[in-house]
Amino acid sequence: MAMRREVGLIGLTFVAVSGIIGSGWLFAPLLTAQLAGPAALLAWVLGAVAMLLLALTFAEVSGLLPVAGGIARVPQFSHGNTVAMIMGWTAWAGYNTAAPIEVQAMLTYLQPYAPWLHQGAADGPLSWAGVAVAAALLVLFVIINFYGVRFFAYVNSTITWAKIGVPLLTAGLLISSRFDADNLTNPASGGFAPYGMEGVLAAVSTGGVVFSLIGFRHAIDMAGETRNPRVIVPAALILSLVICVLIYGALQLAFIGGVPASELAGGWHALDLSHDLGPLGALATAAGMLWLVSLLNASAVISPFGGGLVAVGSNARLALAMARNGFFPKLLRAVSVRGVPVSALLLNLVVSALVLVFVPFDEAVALNSAAIVLSFAVGPIAVVALRRLMPDAPRGFRLPFVTTFAALAFIVTTLVIYWTGWTTIQRLLWVLLVGFVWFGVRQVLAERQTLHLRQALWLLPWLVGLGLISWLGNFGGGLGILPFGWDLIACAALALVVFAMAIRVTLSQADFNREIRAAADEEGVQTH
Repeated sequence: MAMRREVGLIGLTFVAVSGIIGSGWLFAPLLTAQLAGPAALLAWVLGAVAMLLLALTFAEVSGLLPVAGGIARVPQFSHGNTVAMIMGWTAWAGYNTAAPIEVQAMLTYLQPYAPWLHQGAADGPLSWAGVAVAAALLVLFVIINFYGVRFFAYVNSTITWAKIGVPLLTAGLLISSRFDADNLTNPASGGFAPYGMEGVLAAVSTGGVVFSLIGFRHAIDMAGETRNPRVIVPAALILSLVICVLIYGALQLAFIGGVPASELAGGWHALDLSHDLGPLGALATAAGMLWLVSLLNASAVISPFGGGLVAVGSNARLALAMARNGFFPKLLRAVSVRGVPVSALLLNLVVSALVLVFVPFDEAVALNSAAIVLSFAVGPIAVVALRRLMPDAPRGFRLPFVTTFAALAFIVTTLVIYWTGWTTIQRLLWVLLVGFVWFGVRQVLAERQTLHLRQALWLLPWLVGLGLISWLGNFGGGLGILPFGWDLIACAALALVVFAMAIRVTLSQADFNREIRAAADEEGVQTH
């Protein structure tokens, strides 16, 4: 049974917005300001440009081939099953940590009202009662998704209105009540850019800018259930980024202007506004707006709920896509009368519950970052490949200067992975190893497939090169041998060489036609 195309523009846009705006918005203004000072505003602009560039490649691809679990499914059409396995597996592994992370974030903010949820402080491990509540929330996410994509989109849209409204209200109140324009250029704290361009790039990379905005990916996974996808998918991807950059920019401006001058005596690097709800909570408390603090606390619980709900829905589509690719058992291809991949939902529920119980929170966060970012290589490479394989297919959005922009987007993808750090990339390599083992088991014991190894050859120099640069570089446990700046140049050079390799080894036209016919039979994909 085919999935139902019932999601409209607002519903799909809000799926992406919910993925971008989590509880992290309470802390991002401080982290970026510590690294870049007032030039953190510029960091959000640069991050937005980078993510928009990446999103535009997905806008064309997902509008052209609106399939469920697009991050896993699209590379099957452009480069075959080996590349699709790697991209889908890593994304699926990362998504299975997302809902447990969001649930634990919710319970952290509830701890002052329900201390029995944790063993000791809020940042301590969950008690067994807390684990039971967290597991119940995971089940609730599944139930909401079970009732169909229309109901899911309705619930998520309702939550997302609050996720948009509270940050905008917070920014507006802080700007109107305690904004000091001198903070933007005060020479005593180093002026507008006290740490130069290096500080701005550090804010983009490690300050949370890129990793906040990268949540637009959820709209890609829901493309298979979207009405008029050639128009709605590109529009939703672009709109979600524009909305969220405006929100984050307003919050950053409000924070920079709201910091008391006395707190800047040691410079922006030394800034520390301690509060359970982060720096914005501290500023609201200082302004005497205790009602706003209560609203921030409620939003800190609601925001992760929306993020967890979207992650569960997206991950079910990923598992479905990998079953259709032949990587997961055929049982997971089943779709209910409501158009929902119920078997995939249940599998992911079990895996997420195991992550919740057995994987420490910090490890889950690191695995989430490592596993998801790799899958973003799909967009820049597939958009060029599909121009060759489907030259005459109608496109709702057509990326101009496609090879140039796609190459730049692939550089962005490579940098995003590098910025996760050497420690995280090591975890990514272990995740990939487990995926290869499972792929081998499937080949021997289940659905033997023709391996598209030639089409996957570009992955070897890319992963090895990334690992080497990361080991020698300056992020997350690297040796620091490769100076800052030169490491970015090395990543860009590696990306350009690998990109040129990847777009030369797409599937043959005959293999592509075979894959697309199978998708048309199973998913109703229309290419003409």
